[in-house]
Amino acid sequence: MSEYETKSGLIRPSRRRLLTGGAALGIAAPFVLRNGRAQAQSKNLVFVTWGGTYRSSVEEGLIKPFMAETGINVTVIDTPDLAKVKAQVTTGNVEWDVFDAPGAMGTGGSKEGYWEPLSPSLFDASDLSVPATKDLVPFYTFAGGIAYDPKRHAEGKYPRNFAEYFDTKTFPGRRTFRNRPSETLEAALLADGVPPSKLYPLDVERAFKALDRIKPSVAKWVDSTPQTITLLQTNEVDFSYSYASRVKTTGATGAGMAFSFAQTLNGLEYLAVLKNAPNKENAMKFVSYALQPARQAATMELLGNTPVSKKALPMLSAETRKWLPNMESEQNLIMDEMWWSANFDKLSRRFKEWVLS
Repeated sequence: MSEYETKSGLIRPSRRRLLTGGAALGIAAPFVLRNGRAQAQSKNLVFVTWGGTYRSSVEEGLIKPFMAETGINVTVIDTPDLAKVKAQVTTGNVEWDVFDAPGAMGTGGSKEGYWEPLSPSLFDASDLSVPATKDLVPFYTFAGGIAYDPKRHAEGKYPRNFAEYFDTKTFPGRRTFRNRPSETLEAALLADGVPPSKLYPLDVERAFKALDRIKPSVAKWVDSTPQTITLLQTNEVDFSYSYASRVKTTGATGAGMAFSFAQTLNGLEYLAVLKNAPNKENAMKFVSYALQPARQAATMELLGNTPVSKKALPMLSAETRKWLPNMESEQNLIMDEMWWSANFDKLSRRFKEWVLS
């Protein structure tokens, strides 16, 4: 067994499970939002999420309606950072309440004990296409892949999959990648010829060797997600690892970027409540509200991501459905966040050192 293989025996979600759901935490009535004296005395909540058009979409679809209905003021902070969560939780100086976590961050934080337990009464488990865990509830499924500017790159002149993204001779130019191991190591192995169905447990050494080859062409290791698009807009890079939802929301503002659906990395985004969150009761209400079908539909209509509420999916417009990846494609990968829960912290340290080397 590789030192990076999962030792917990946890099983990653199957393709079918992401599509149709699986065993959940038991069917329970959704948590009911109530105004009045029963509500926590605090009228505040700090939500850590991603910036740019993502943030504005979540504000319109979720945050503003939540504030109007509950009277709770939501302060939004950009760019979730698990290292900052660790610092807050371990020092007892917790300033954040709800954390918008990609799969590896969410499960990594769960392994370290950074999140509050979530009661099954917060949501209707029978409506979730992917079951919640003891301290994480799925928010949506995202699709990561290759973004480009069609005004600069005609058909056949841009990489469509990760093998082509790593082919700097056929497709010369500056690239971006996320400044974290999750998604980046998967892309490297796919580029190196590993079939999506055979990817886990990750061959970490092979992944870093593949990244060594493309490293000179990476102009930016991106921390802040909006940069995956703005660097294209400003012509600072030629191609970018980004997300279908980012391209969709940017296109809505007239920027006109494009996204290749030929191969995508598909993962879960979670919501978590920080351990000892200062506004814990309000945070639980927010998580419950975010899972309501109507809020899921409104938010994902703006984002272009796949809702986890089964009732919300039919509410999406035909135009938005065009931005959802084909989860049945054998070229597309469903990320194994359970593998990352055992390896994220260790590999994050190694990856940061490698980027600086």
